[in-house]
Amino acid sequence: MTEDPLAKQPPENSNPYGQPQPPPQAPPQGQYGQQPTPYGQPQQGYGQPQPGYAGQGGPTGPFFISAMGGEQGPLDINQLAQMATGGSIKGETMVRTQQNQNWFPAKQVPGLFSQKEWLTTLLLSVLLGGLGVDRFYLGHIGLGIAKLVTLGGCGIWSIIDIVLVAMRKITDSDGRPLA
Repeated sequence: MTEDPLAKQPPENSNPYGQPQPPPQAPPQGQYGQQPTPYGQPQQGYGQPQPGYAGQGGPTGPFFISAMGGEQGPLDINQLAQMATGGSIKGETMVRTQQNQNWFPAKQVPGLFSQKEWLTTLLLSVLLGGLGVDRFYLGHIGLGIAKLVTLGGCGIWSIIDIVLVAMRKITDSDGRPLA
């Protein structure tokens, strides 16, 4: 009688040496059923730019402007910057992106307006303009020193700066209009 070769095979859950193996397990899962990410790799959703927002956390275009009960657009960031420099839009002008339907002030778009406030500049110009504090605040260090040394151009330069700030015709050291 010959032996059956299949009769001596080890069971399915054992290794070639005849020792039992644990049953196969599912691959490890991350939180909420996601696959774990290798070390150093960003998790899904983290570190990824969201649609409609720039890398600095600000919105990206195309933009739409709220104007006289309607909306104007689409406009890219360069067109918005030209409008801000020309005085067509102010920091309080409401804008939105194509992806985000919520309206927000134009001064929240990075690089469009100065980080310096218009009202703060006006108060500094009225109260301490003769000492050049308003020019120092805006980043115009050379003009601030000249205004300090001349005591505001004997007061004339101080009056001119008050008028320029009040009319929003003055910019910061980067050439951006005040918010």
